Amino acid sequence: MTAQDSKLGDTDAKIFVGKGDEQAWLTLALANRHGLVTGATGTGKTVSLQVMAEGFARAGVPVFAADIKGDLSGISEVGEAKDFIVKRATEVGLTFQPDQFSTVFWDVFGEQGHPVRATVTEMGPLLLARMLDLNDVQEGVLNVAFRVADDNGLALIDMKDLRALLDAIVPDSGKKAADAEEDPFAVIRKAAQGFGNVTKATVGTIQRQLLVLENQGGTKFFGEPALTLKDFMKTDRDGRGMVNILVADKLLQSPRLYATFLLWMLSELFEELPEAGDLPKPKLVFFFDEAHLLFNDAPKALMDKIEQVVRLIRSKGVGVYFVTQNPVDVPDRVLGQLGNRVQHALRAFTPRDQKAVTAAAQTFRPNPKLDTAKVIMELGKGEALVSFLEGNGTPSMVERVMIRPPSARIGPITPEERKAIMAASPVMGKYDTAVDSESAYEILQKRLAGTAATADGSAGGSGGGVLGQIGSIVGTIFGTNVKRGRLSTGQVIARDVTRSVTNQVIGGMAANIGKSVAGQFGGSIGRTLVRGALGGLLRR
Repeated sequence: MTAQDSKLGDTDAKIFVGKGDEQAWLTLALANRHGLVTGATGTGKTVSLQVMAEGFARAGVPVFAADIKGDLSGISEVGEAKDFIVKRATEVGLTFQPDQFSTVFWDVFGEQGHPVRATVTEMGPLLLARMLDLNDVQEGVLNVAFRVADDNGLALIDMKDLRALLDAIVPDSGKKAADAEEDPFAVIRKAAQGFGNVTKATVGTIQRQLLVLENQGGTKFFGEPALTLKDFMKTDRDGRGMVNILVADKLLQSPRLYATFLLWMLSELFEELPEAGDLPKPKLVFFFDEAHLLFNDAPKALMDKIEQVVRLIRSKGVGVYFVTQNPVDVPDRVLGQLGNRVQHALRAFTPRDQKAVTAAAQTFRPNPKLDTAKVIMELGKGEALVSFLEGNGTPSMVERVMIRPPSARIGPITPEERKAIMAASPVMGKYDTAVDSESAYEILQKRLAGTAATADGSAGGSGGGVLGQIGSIVGTIFGTNVKRGRLSTGQVIARDVTRSVTNQVIGGMAANIGKSVAGQFGGSIGRTLVRGALGGLLRR
């Protein structure tokens, strides 16, 4: 950075974003109070996002951002001193200094970045129901399925696990002859009916919605190795924050999958990160592009918890920045928590557009020198109305500023450049090959084939996975996993005692084992009872 840049460029405490009558600085200590970047298509939102991402990375703050059009990928390559860039830098008082930033590309489909996967258990019934667009009754049955999986030690890793479990809880309406073989899923079906009326029609509807999700590519999202969110929160060898870019051009073709995926990431961050209090800079900054998709058709209960997570994740040291066309796309109760604002131009061709402009203007702290509503429609490309939080945490008066140019490349990178970056990635090889661990599908298939012992109906179960293995060992010692009618008197007494003990102990043991077991799905076991902040909060 030149001597001139040191005056107006990023500092250890602030990010220089632009300049008008006043300089626009984003204070790092207040960056976890969240933010909003808005404006019509083609007005410069992506450039503003890149400028902020570069500033955070320079300050050692890791960044996650969804790249809808591919333009943000240029942050990984050295910027070019083109005439319009040099001119813009001069206008805001900078000497242009080309730069580039350490970048990791991610892609749910594994085509233009490292695969991003989660287990079905981690996603949980609440977010999965939203992804599948289920109604209340169907969501209730999905909750029953997850509870039955918990009670029988069935790890739900991928889509075939969930399909197998749904098949297993469907009530068997057919009458069996006296000499008919025992139903290997009888205990599971009985347990499911114990939680409520599970009908074949409802399960069938859920299965069809799973097919729709599979046709959209959702199958690739569920599996292992599952994403470790700490891989987003790294710095490079120079102490700069890594920039994590989610390639989302194809993902956005399935808006509900896109929105639910990012919402899952927020909930996982909320669950996993410890309380941090007031930090000099965030641990991670999360840019949520096309944010309106998160709120479209969201039920009230989900909206309440989105608001709660956005409010509380601040204390975990995470800043969330929503990117959308108009502030009215964001509900008022969430909008009120977004203290750092960048508003690019809006167009008002209809009465409805004019109302939207007025509403956008009213979200800013007024400046006597500006007619905010009028200026919003007059802003040129690269100009914006800016209001950042000041030292005491209150919004500054809105200012009209020219956004500084990014130091890295503006625009997309080539496929060859992307391949080179991925080959040198710090997570190269960690997620690229899918692993199919033994989970609910394999366990249920064994039961169906008669190669595994049938559960004896206890709440803890002797099902598969780590939970089932623990129960099986204890049951073998005391003889409690033998079918009824074959127990000795001593075994009957032992069974009753050990059930009450093992049911309390196994859950705690599994939670610890899930953290330490070597293997691909150890982390999933530890989440069988706690599946993410949003699901947990709704069940309280």
